[in-house]
Amino acid sequence: MSLAARAVENRTVTYFGAFLIFAAGIAAFFSLGQLEDPDFTVKTAVIVTQYPGASPTEVEQEVTDRVELKVQEMRQLDYIESFSRAGMSIVFVNIKPSISSTEIPQVWDELRRKIRDLEAQLPPGVQRPIVRDDFGDVFGHVLAVVGDGFSYADMERYAKDLKRELGLVEGVARVDLWGAQKRVVYIDAAQAQLTELGISASTIEATLRQQNFVVDAGHVDVQSQRLRIEPTGAFGSADDIAELPIRGTAADDLQALAGITGAARSSELVLVRDIATVQSGYFTPPSTLMRFNGEPAIAIAISNVPGTNVVEMGRAVDRRLSELVAELPVGIEIQRVHWQSSVVDEAVKGFLISFAEALLIVLVVLTLGMGWRLSMIIGVALTATILGTFVIMAILGIDLQRMSLGALIIALGMMVDNAIVVAEGFVVRLEKGMDRVAAAVEAASQPSLPLLGATVVAVMAFYPIAASDENAGEYCASLFSVVGISLLVSWLVSVTLTPLQCIDLLPSPKNADPNAAPQESKFNRAFRGLLRTAIRARVITVLSMAALLVASVIGFGQVKQLFFPDSSMPKFMINYWAPEGTRIAQ
Repeated sequence: MSLAARAVENRTVTYFGAFLIFAAGIAAFFSLGQLEDPDFTVKTAVIVTQYPGASPTEVEQEVTDRVELKVQEMRQLDYIESFSRAGMSIVFVNIKPSISSTEIPQVWDELRRKIRDLEAQLPPGVQRPIVRDDFGDVFGHVLAVVGDGFSYADMERYAKDLKRELGLVEGVARVDLWGAQKRVVYIDAAQAQLTELGISASTIEATLRQQNFVVDAGHVDVQSQRLRIEPTGAFGSADDIAELPIRGTAADDLQALAGITGAARSSELVLVRDIATVQSGYFTPPSTLMRFNGEPAIAIAISNVPGTNVVEMGRAVDRRLSELVAELPVGIEIQRVHWQSSVVDEAVKGFLISFAEALLIVLVVLTLGMGWRLSMIIGVALTATILGTFVIMAILGIDLQRMSLGALIIALGMMVDNAIVVAEGFVVRLEKGMDRVAAAVEAASQPSLPLLGATVVAVMAFYPIAASDENAGEYCASLFSVVGISLLVSWLVSVTLTPLQCIDLLPSPKNADPNAAPQESKFNRAFRGLLRTAIRARVITVLSMAALLVASVIGFGQVKQLFFPDSSMPKFMINYWAPEGTRIAQ
């Protein structure tokens, strides 16, 4: 017994299943994660090594070359890019596209082990190499903290408070600050005065390094209690550093030559404030600077948990942010730089509008050509297909994002084909006088395998995209998956639900004659006439088709090849490379 016959025989079960699909599809739509772009793995890591004071040539020969040779031992390596600058080595490690995303964490662990083994071979003065592989974190929500009349330290303090609170919002995975300036204390001293006192810069540095240590000073037992001893004297401000006493080496040398030893030596010390100017400030030159509308700012970047509904997360952040802004002082403003939830919300609404327009067009065209009853059958089949696709997407963990929504829009025009074939076949068989049930079963069963084959062929046309080893393959994998799911669901609906709808909704012809030819519309008669003319002039028809084929091949070569269209968002980014050594303030 065919699938269509089983569906017709168990009519109640089939309709109940369709009802469940509608209900589950609506629930699945609201439960699906909503993202701007699909999750994909960035198979690139960067190794940054600081070598203060070294020239670009020294960095290249003593650091970059050694790092590259060590990385080349990895079998997963695709290629390496490196940049050697004064005092800095930057090596980009690109892994083979064939390495799956599940293997990437293990690859980065192996890379770190090799770099740790290399550290002992680097020359003195080279700082520990830093391996960064977290390029996959997408900060879709970016805020700018701007403070009119406030210092960077004040803005950073409020930004950290916001970071702590926003990190607790459901769906938020990570909150980072960008553009905050590093606070430092500058000690400016005249070299001549230091030389006269026998104090060097290294002496001051060594004395400072011995301060602010957290040490275990022991404890004191007092009756039944044990009290911890906590030494004081830690630096709390620049003034504390100014009061630090320093002993000059010249005084020690002179007293040693005079034979003064031990307690007899002079205990006179020099305070830092007596030989230098101590003031707090920011590290110069800064490594990052941010401006928002020309004003200094600090960015708060927010990333989402994979698979979460970005729209709901954005609304939750909005609500919490409105509460926090009310507590900020006058002058501290929070501005939006990019808000991904709004972009995703517009994309989802755009899909719903496209779906409604496509459904309306299908219904209007079918109503004009085949009647409103047939158009309603096709409309129900299209809706059931979309909702059934949502159910399977929820089961497989496929989110609503740029690729999956695009796949649904691409497949909209193909989803109705199967149902149209079955419904039209039912009408033709009724006009020949067949029984309604037999006509429905035969209209769905007879072309079911050819329809399935055509559906599979249409699905496999998208397979090369998902099969690609490049990053685009992982990025576009959901395009193939969703097209395949939707078209296969449309086939299943056409051979189960559509025959039942035909039985219940389409009327029987008034004068059905098994020997009579099916009644034709004006369009069908015109098409039949055109087809007869093309067959009679078969040579001209074949030559015309061949000419069109050649013209299409030539014309395809003139089509602009672009994997993704330009972004429609009113934002753009400029990468500006100034000559080496240009100050960041410039």
